[in-house]
Amino acid sequence: MNSFGKNYRVQIFGQSHSELVGITLDGIPPGIEIAPEDFTEDLERRKPGAKATTPRKEADAPLIKTGVFNGRSAGSPLTIFFENNNTRSGDYEKHHAFPRPGHADFVATEKFKGFEDYRGGGHFSGRLTVCLVAAGVVAKKIIQHYLRSKEVQFETRILEVGGEQDIEKGIDKAVQAKDSVGGIIECTVRNLPVGLGEPFFDSVESVISHLIFAVPAIKGIEFGSGFAAARMFGSEHNDAILDSSGKTATNNAGGITGGITNGNDIMFRVVVKPTSSTPKVQETFNRESGKVEAFSVKGRHDLCIALRAPVVIEAAAAIGIADLLMESGIR
Repeated sequence: MNSFGKNYRVQIFGQSHSELVGITLDGIPPGIEIAPEDFTEDLERRKPGAKATTPRKEADAPLIKTGVFNGRSAGSPLTIFFENNNTRSGDYEKHHAFPRPGHADFVATEKFKGFEDYRGGGHFSGRLTVCLVAAGVVAKKIIQHYLRSKEVQFETRILEVGGEQDIEKGIDKAVQAKDSVGGIIECTVRNLPVGLGEPFFDSVESVISHLIFAVPAIKGIEFGSGFAAARMFGSEHNDAILDSSGKTATNNAGGITGGITNGNDIMFRVVVKPTSSTPKVQETFNRESGKVEAFSVKGRHDLCIALRAPVVIEAAAAIGIADLLMESGIR
């Protein structure tokens, strides 16, 4: 439900327009240095402000409530709050009658019998990704705690926006069309040891994909050469092993074979759909009239969610890797 993990356990809570959103993290080894300023860099990467991002701005100052004593993890659950102060709930009053196309409004009402918090998307909102970013910061600390001899590196970048490799051109396409666009994000993780992953059901791909699809707006993932592998010969796709460390000549497998890390870079790409809330007038079913009617979405929204998603994707990968690392016993 709202929890993930066997060893590094993550529980997320809150809604887009509730008093706060937050996360509780359990299983953190004691003695890891944790301070509010440790979260600043990644939280800043997620914030809006660039062209085509939402005008809704929150301070996103992490309020550490439990689990830290004298600046270090205390071995007890770590709870972090993020206050919601810049909300405009009135923009969403009519969404109960007009479920927005592409959003969870309709299914949420059906599943939760009309009692769901529909303001700003409620518990389905991308607002909650601030919590995932915080969990990712701690996950990176856990990874380095276990792998002191190696500096694990995460690199995440936007490959394209609106079908354009020129990001500005893709953004301009959305602005000119007065519509929204999607994008593709690539994440690479370097210097992981051989042996992470617990096949069948906790393979590295399975765990990372589980977390990636928990991020709102993600519609696809591929590892290594991904879907292009379907058009390759086996001899072409196979990664020739070059030495006893497992280093390979190519990396079509994306650093994972048999569901287990093979010592090469983990590399995957994700598809971010166009923002469902667009300036365009759309049509949707009106629950009150029982008819399909014209509808325009009010509120503040990103024209391209992909612009703010790289750090969230990176955090999801870090959470999964931390949990797998703790499971493996590798140090």
